Amino acid sequence: MSRRKISHQGRATPQRPRLWGKHAVAAALDNPERKVLRAWASRETAAFMQFPKDLPVTLAEAPDLGRLVPHDAPHQGVVIEVEPLEEAWLDELLGNPADRAMLLVLDQVTDPHNVGAILRSAAAFGAIGIVTQDRHSPPESGTVAKAASGALERVPWVRVVNLARALEEIGKAGFWRIGLTGDAETELAQALGPDKIALVLGAEGAGLRPNTREHCDALARLPITDVVESLNVSNAAAVALYAAAIA
Repeated sequence: MSRRKISHQGRATPQRPRLWGKHAVAAALDNPERKVLRAWASRETAAFMQFPKDLPVTLAEAPDLGRLVPHDAPHQGVVIEVEPLEEAWLDELLGNPADRAMLLVLDQVTDPHNVGAILRSAAAFGAIGIVTQDRHSPPESGTVAKAASGALERVPWVRVVNLARALEEIGKAGFWRIGLTGDAETELAQALGPDKIALVLGAEGAGLRPNTREHCDALARLPITDVVESLNVSNAAAVALYAAAIA
């Protein structure tokens, strides 16, 4: 390991994102599919991180680490630069032989914190993956990875060009597609049933687009009270996954 003051290290790019935070970094280091290019760490954090022997690691103080990440990002004493994961493909995901499976489909959910939190819930409840539209979803980033708390490395993330066409493929693969929307008459518990479930969630405010709704087998709402108008999309995903998991 080397130790020097970090004066300028450029910025993270989609081709070379930076991840930070102990859980996100540890998961990336444990993932054989993830190529880690370099690392920066405080002496305290470096003492217990399992860095590969051939990985260039620079020891740095907290203020210097702060210059490597977006303003106020909670780096927890460690930052790594990586290559993006290889693309996941929908047909491979749908080829999962399990008789019972849950899948999440996100319709233009663009906030990286929400996508990261949804990945974390997907991992917690055993979903086989998430599907997003390529042009309307965030790229891999430290923000997504930190919110996912390691799940970015564990949950397949499929990006598709056409979400409606992807929903057609998901339906043909035997998944019952449930679109979550507050104006549905049916509650989620009544819409569940089949062993393979695809939960479809829209962006906050806009919700599901009309064409996305048309490609769902059922529309359902979560049974929340009138005290709040709706749930954050990541909270809604967690509640829906739990309901589907115990059904």
